[in-house]
Amino acid sequence: MTKTPIPRLIPRLAVPTVISMLITMFYNIADTYFVSKISVSASGATGVLLSLMGLIQAFGFMYGQGAGSNISRRLGAKDIDSARRYCSTAYFLSLITGLVILALGLIFIEPIMRALGSTETILPYSVSYGTWILISAPAMTTSFVMNNVLRFEGMAKLAMIGISTGAILNVALDPILIFTFKLGIAGAGIATAASQYISMLILLAIFLMKKPQSRISPKYLSLKPRVIWDIVSVGAPSFARQGLNSISNMFLNIQAQPFGDECIAAMSIAAKVSMLIFSVALGIGQGFQPVCSFNYGAKLYARVKESITFLWKFATLVVAVFSAICFIFAPQLIALFRDDAGVIEIGTAALRFLCCSLIIMPTIMTGNMTFQSVGKSGQAFFLACAQNGLFFIPLIFILPSLFGITGIELSWPIAYTIAAIIATPMLLKFIKGLSFKV
Repeated sequence: MTKTPIPRLIPRLAVPTVISMLITMFYNIADTYFVSKISVSASGATGVLLSLMGLIQAFGFMYGQGAGSNISRRLGAKDIDSARRYCSTAYFLSLITGLVILALGLIFIEPIMRALGSTETILPYSVSYGTWILISAPAMTTSFVMNNVLRFEGMAKLAMIGISTGAILNVALDPILIFTFKLGIAGAGIATAASQYISMLILLAIFLMKKPQSRISPKYLSLKPRVIWDIVSVGAPSFARQGLNSISNMFLNIQAQPFGDECIAAMSIAAKVSMLIFSVALGIGQGFQPVCSFNYGAKLYARVKESITFLWKFATLVVAVFSAICFIFAPQLIALFRDDAGVIEIGTAALRFLCCSLIIMPTIMTGNMTFQSVGKSGQAFFLACAQNGLFFIPLIFILPSLFGITGIELSWPIAYTIAAIIATPMLLKFIKGLSFKV
């Protein structure tokens, strides 16, 4: 962490994480692909459930990123006992949260699905699929904590094993349960739930075998307000990022309702494909986070500065290449999921607009991840809000009334552009400040 050259270290840590992110996104896209073969309404349901999954993941990210950043900085300062307290506390908090989401979600599932943007024709599919997503909530929240802790300890390969195994299982089960056993969209939900619990058990086994320095054990659980606050405050930007993304998707579905199930399905498919691109950059960023946190805790500020500039340039280059490819082949990519003229037309335009804006997304991500990794939760929280909701939410209500479907398609790209303009001077100021600490 403190000796390997940054241009070698970050990619080395990032490769397993990028693979994990791509496999995770691939099985999310696989769900969309197979479910889209059922009907347009079923395809729309995957867009509705994207919001629910995002909310569940938001809690997992909050506890996982909050604990991981604190753990990495404590390990950098040689304080192993504190690192173990943060790990166990975050794990049990995430488990309790997942169980609460499961219980409340099943009780109120139909009104929740309506609130997330289900039309009358989409509702039966979203309830069927959503039931299994809720059942998998405890596995999702705890897996995100363990995955993040392993990454922040520099053990991204072990994290990849747990996530990838479940993802591969999900892709294999989808066609079998949906078509062979004729379970329809419920089969996709069962496949997702099974894969999430398999991933959770593999990741938990890694901790029980004491591979990382952190531990998951009731004896390390701390109910001290300071420990919980450290986890929640540092993880709050991740919660804001994922949570606002979930809320934004909900508003997107609601605003798309007047334009029919085709619009909801098209926007869902375009979002999934664009997320695949950004997931590559996110994986690179997650390789950067332990490097930044550890060296910041060790007061090696020159390495922190170098790691930030490397992430910013490298992630932007990678995203630009993949965005260009997706821009060119947008109609073909949309048609892979649903060969419907209306879906292809709307989805192609939406995906191309998103590809143009994704080039500046690494700027927002770099600022967000940098501030979160060094414990500057206020700045990180603001940028997380800016990235996934602060500007998008008013735009999604204003632009469709002015430009119709085109307004829906433009809302995300314009919001990303405004957020990047704000993030740039914040990030440059922090980098300049590091120069005075060297």
